[in-house]
Amino acid sequence: MNLIRKATERLEQLERAGVQVPWAVARRKPGTADVLQPREASATALDAKASADSTALPGPAAAPSAREVLKPAHSTTLDLDHLRRASLLVPGDVRSDLAHQFRRLKRPLLENVRGPGLAPGSPRSLVMVTSAVPGEGKTFCAINLAMSMAMEVDTAVLLVDADVVRPSVLSRLGIQARPAGLLDLLTQPGLALDEALISTNIPKLSILPAGKLHEQSTELLASTAMDRLLSRLVTLFADHIVIFDAPPLLPTTESSILASKVGQVVVVVEAMHTLRQS
Repeated sequence: MNLIRKATERLEQLERAGVQVPWAVARRKPGTADVLQPREASATALDAKASADSTALPGPAAAPSAREVLKPAHSTTLDLDHLRRASLLVPGDVRSDLAHQFRRLKRPLLENVRGPGLAPGSPRSLVMVTSAVPGEGKTFCAINLAMSMAMEVDTAVLLVDADVVRPSVLSRLGIQARPAGLLDLLTQPGLALDEALISTNIPKLSILPAGKLHEQSTELLASTAMDRLLSRLVTLFADHIVIFDAPPLLPTTESSILASKVGQVVVVVEAMHTLRQS
């Protein structure tokens, strides 16, 4: 005896014993198929159609990444051996002590970006690296953090030289060219973002230079033009971490302005050197 017949006979026994059971089910005769009532059939047909439609129709297209939208006007080939000799992290050095150190540093930053309830393109993806005074290793840490982030499976990196007082990212990376950059984007409304970007031979690493030095750099970083640029970076670079190598905090005013606009701040302290007061 099949399961449907057994279930039907059991329901009839319960009904005869005075137990209230669903009428539509209790009246099915033994040996008949498990036929749905008309309303149930209609609802099921609609559900099946909706399911088929949702399968056939494509879902909303994912927002294109910056790598698909922008075409950097400049490209450079980084000398990885030179960077390695300069004690900088390069792809492939995944088991080195330096790689492990920056893994520990980047993990909480990434968790703050990808945490529960956070949509892609959160301002927390804007990360500023600074220090109290010059010479504590902030640029070294910013570059290595960017390199480590670029090794992530599903994260790309835009490294911004935001030390508009003493920019050094390009020279540290061995890049001789001096294209337009951050300050130029703030002073030249007609300058396109991709005209200031530099792509590299590290697939998920791009660079935005500091640009031409300007005597009103603090005011430029505090301007609405900077707000619009950061908003655009968050939108276009939703699949990126944007790392700003900022000026040191104590001798400049630029970093305090930038710190109020980004989502996360990393402060570098040189062990056994930085004063507690600083």
